[in-house]
Amino acid sequence: MFRRFVIAAAVATLTVLFPSALLGQEAPTAPGATHQPMMMPKPVNLKVLPKDTSPDQLMKIMHGYSQALGVQCTFCHSWDAAAKRPNFASDEKPEKSTARTMISMTNEINAKYMSQIHDPDAMEEQKTVACSTCHKGHNMPVPFKAPAHASSEHPGMEHPGTPPKE
Repeated sequence: MFRRFVIAAAVATLTVLFPSALLGQEAPTAPGATHQPMMMPKPVNLKVLPKDTSPDQLMKIMHGYSQALGVQCTFCHSWDAAAKRPNFASDEKPEKSTARTMISMTNEINAKYMSQIHDPDAMEEQKTVACSTCHKGHNMPVPFKAPAHASSEHPGMEHPGTPPKE
């Protein structure tokens, strides 16, 4: 049950935030060239995502993470020089561990807290936390900066410790 929720939440979040990531669009091929789809091996070393995640599901999820953080595969996955490709099963890079922690955190926030929002006016993406909620296309979360004029537009909305203006 929880496994289905995790996959559904990941795919739903990606569908809302990155619809192009899930459309299965392929890069155009050169004229006269034949396109051979690459067979993806069964995913291994899945510790946060469900063990039975299909290769296609995994690629869609990972593509969404890549877009949300503005990074390439080797940001989290080590490079296998002999194979000339990322070693997706390796846990060598600390960024992969961080990613797993962040995925778990996002899943927990959505399951425990965001699922409690029953605002009929809120759109689905407003009731779901995703990597892009904080990262906004950057490899580190983007800090929130309130506009300088924010408190002057809304009198009485200053920080509770702010003395009243006279």
